[in-house]
Amino acid sequence: MRLKRFFPLLLLAGAFSNSGLATITLPEVIGDNMVLQRDQPVPIWGKADPGEAVRVKFGSEIKSAVADGQGKWIVWLGPLLANATALDMTITGSNQIELHNILVGEVWLVSGQSNMQWTLEQSNGGAESIQAADYPEIRLFNVSRDVAFKRKTGKLATWELCSPESVPDFSGVGYFFGLSLYRELGVPIGLINSSYGGSQAEAWTPLEYLAASDDLRPCIEREKMWAKERPVVQADYDKKIQDWEAAVKKAEAEGTKPPYRPRVPDALRDYRIASSIYTNMIEPLIPFAIRGACWYQGESNEERAEQYELLLPTMIRAWRERWHQGDFPFAIVQLPNFRKSSAEPADEAWSHIRDAQRKTYMETPNTGLIVTIDIGEADDIHPKNKIDVGTRLFRWALADVYGHRITKSGPVFREASFADGQATLLFDEVGTGLKMCSGTVLQTFAIAGEDRVWHWAEAKIVGEDKVVVWSSEVPDPRAVRYAFNNNPEGPNLSNETCLPATPFRTDNWPGPTAGKR
Repeated sequence: MRLKRFFPLLLLAGAFSNSGLATITLPEVIGDNMVLQRDQPVPIWGKADPGEAVRVKFGSEIKSAVADGQGKWIVWLGPLLANATALDMTITGSNQIELHNILVGEVWLVSGQSNMQWTLEQSNGGAESIQAADYPEIRLFNVSRDVAFKRKTGKLATWELCSPESVPDFSGVGYFFGLSLYRELGVPIGLINSSYGGSQAEAWTPLEYLAASDDLRPCIEREKMWAKERPVVQADYDKKIQDWEAAVKKAEAEGTKPPYRPRVPDALRDYRIASSIYTNMIEPLIPFAIRGACWYQGESNEERAEQYELLLPTMIRAWRERWHQGDFPFAIVQLPNFRKSSAEPADEAWSHIRDAQRKTYMETPNTGLIVTIDIGEADDIHPKNKIDVGTRLFRWALADVYGHRITKSGPVFREASFADGQATLLFDEVGTGLKMCSGTVLQTFAIAGEDRVWHWAEAKIVGEDKVVVWSSEVPDPRAVRYAFNNNPEGPNLSNETCLPATPFRTDNWPGPTAGKR
């Protein structure tokens, strides 16, 4: 098997429960209550004395390995059939480890920044969902940000049965996604949540991949600058906190509104350092067998949206190459509508982040794009509707990963042509045909000529997969954009799913973050 033959032991890394080499040790992601991925080879790995023979028994399978010169060992189980009957695993060498209550089913990684971290308890419908969350065949591995970054001691995480006690602090998006999978597939579900609010994509990317690109190397250089600044920045921030605490006490005494806590400078955010989250929160999970990953991030890269067009696919490639599972499914949640609506077509960084996500989906194999342009909140970067995000992720997975014959999303722009004063647009994912699920005319199309000045346009569906766009103010059009504002008003192009078409642009003109690295 290719996976077994070529997996490099030197990449095995992780948080081991015991750093000594006198006994067999395991990474913390391998433990009681875990779910193993069905239908593909499953690695079990750890440390032992160099040259020590290790035997792994799981059900009827017995596999053996010998620890290499660094004490690293790995065996490969399976492929395994889905199994909701709990089994034990025994790992034997100079000592013996017994793991209990293990199931076999579907394992997914959910990751990103605060909108993926956002807990079930904080989400709309959270209280009712928590109360009903008695699903012992769903297992949760909730990676600790504090333990990962060594601010606290303890385990990185432990596998827990899904219950009203274990689920409140789990990702809301991840939970709704996993619950939908469980109800539809009828097999055990393992969910690994590794997410970090305020994080940038470069923190999730191995250094070697950043260093290999002139456009991404500045992500590494920033840490060198922060390291020099850090003592002064820390002293200044400590003073601001002291002043803020005094101001809070004064406000409380006077019965006035207290001031906001000062923002933590980037130089003091250890999770903003290039590769820091990858090293602490992703690498310890590799090569645990997963079906795929769901990614909800981009907000913190808004100021470098153009760079994100390269950064996001680089991160995806890095994860896939390090995991040695091929091009595993990878879903990208596109950023939602946010901020005030604009009366005129705009050219804003938030829209260009969305477009970078769309381009990554179009150009990177086996990815999905989850459009949320209709379920955000103008005045809150953390929309609380996580159930629709999870449900849309589930719909994509059902179609693309599990082969169900359903329309997986709203329409996706394919190509444009320009002639006779109008643009003709063709779409994929049209299902039974393009349609409007609200309103009587298509909204939020904008058109521009050679002057690159944008005007609202008229648009009409003229075929199952075709829209024409025009404006009397642009006699010779060169480009079209759709739903390209931060918070577009009423985008209504869809298909029979009534899910929104993805925002897009036909042009490649420089945006507001052009050249920023």
